[in-house]
Amino acid sequence: MHNKIGEILLSEDEIIKRSKQLGKQISKDFEGKPLIAVGLLNGCVPFFAELIKHIDIPLKIDFIRVKSYYGGTTSGDLKIVNDLELDVKDAYVLLIDDVVDSGKTMVNIKNFLLLKGAKEVKVCTLLNKPSSHVEEDLVLDYIGFNIGDEFIIGYGLDYDEYYRNLPYVAIFKQD
Repeated sequence: MHNKIGEILLSEDEIIKRSKQLGKQISKDFEGKPLIAVGLLNGCVPFFAELIKHIDIPLKIDFIRVKSYYGGTTSGDLKIVNDLELDVKDAYVLLIDDVVDSGKTMVNIKNFLLLKGAKEVKVCTLLNKPSSHVEEDLVLDYIGFNIGDEFIIGYGLDYDEYYRNLPYVAIFKQD
């Protein structure tokens, strides 16, 4: 497994430190509002767990799983594989993910949550790849780190569903 791990971009300590900063800001921004933290499965799990430990206001949590189909050059459709269990009507939603690449999935999910009646949807991502964005309507409210276009693994990010359990973010060494 370790022969595929390249340069470590972000250590566990760096991720925890940044999660604390984000949690403090999110707590301030949502003070007094009915907050639901929604994680985008599967990649969000390590970051989601770390981040919510540092949000010190009452919140509910839920998860959504989607699949994006982007065959060739098509714009892609979003399929909800597992929908939310909580009702987001009139709630403030914090949508949490591990990485934002093109932004298509994030914009589609945000719009989906707004159609379900969410009062407001803010987006928080551990990693942002700004040079990969193709979606003009993409707004990221809380960003852990901006990174380049490297193929990365660890802290929820995978290659063929492996490496999600690494406690850091690293470049994946391809053969």
